Amino acid sequence: MSIRRLAVVGSPIAHSLSPALHAAAYRALGLDWVYERHEVREHELRGFVDGLDGSWRGISATMPLKDELARLADECDRIVALTGAANTLLLADDGRRIVRNTDVAGVERALRDAGLERAEHAVIAGAGATARSVLVALDGLGLRSVTVAVREPARAGGLRDLAEELMLELDAVRLDQLAYVVEGADVVAWTLPNGVELTDDLPESARREAVALDVTYHPWPGPLAAQWLEAGGRVASGRDMLLHQAVRQVRFFVSGQTEHPLDREAEVETAMAAALA
Repeated sequence: MSIRRLAVVGSPIAHSLSPALHAAAYRALGLDWVYERHEVREHELRGFVDGLDGSWRGISATMPLKDELARLADECDRIVALTGAANTLLLADDGRRIVRNTDVAGVERALRDAGLERAEHAVIAGAGATARSVLVALDGLGLRSVTVAVREPARAGGLRDLAEELMLELDAVRLDQLAYVVEGADVVAWTLPNGVELTDDLPESARREAVALDVTYHPWPGPLAAQWLEAGGRVASGRDMLLHQAVRQVRFFVSGQTEHPLDREAEVETAMAAALA
């Protein structure tokens, strides 16, 4: 196959580990593909995509571009329609722009790796695109209710609409009330961007009983994971989520689908995990 170009885009982007992950995958597959990183802000994304020539196979998108990428698509699937967010764009040979959200599958796999098989109640810190992906992943694990902790509860409107569509109960509280709402949760998820601190110690009982999902991957551990690890609790890491969603991106770029494993996928995933270590 000829050389194809790919990249991860976002702002900031210098911290992204996606180039190392994808480079390892394409080496393992014997593909002479190039995967770059580009600093792209939200208002620049459309122009960036419009400027890609026929050598490009697709892009991965990180924050804050996931909502805008979904809007640029000619074709999406149910997960993108539900979340309103896409992190993967495939430039098809016929010119179509096809998007997928692999974060949902990455979250679910990371939670299962941490020993979670079912979750009826969750607490999610944050209400952005990643939080919506977490909510859809948890819905697949039997979720019935969710409490959202945000700086301003009025900002949880998008997540509230999604919960209503999924027929889930949702309450919204201020972020500084997080310590008062985590007890009794099966999962506590941290989806806030780097730099947001968790200043309060969360209850010991919650840290021992609930699974923590901290989507932070650099630096690690993130604010939530640090407290759970200190208490010996179960943690689904942002690095695991990153790995598992990236495997599905590789599937999409190589074969045009995300659901069925590639030939030699175990070898590919091993190479990607080694690049992440």
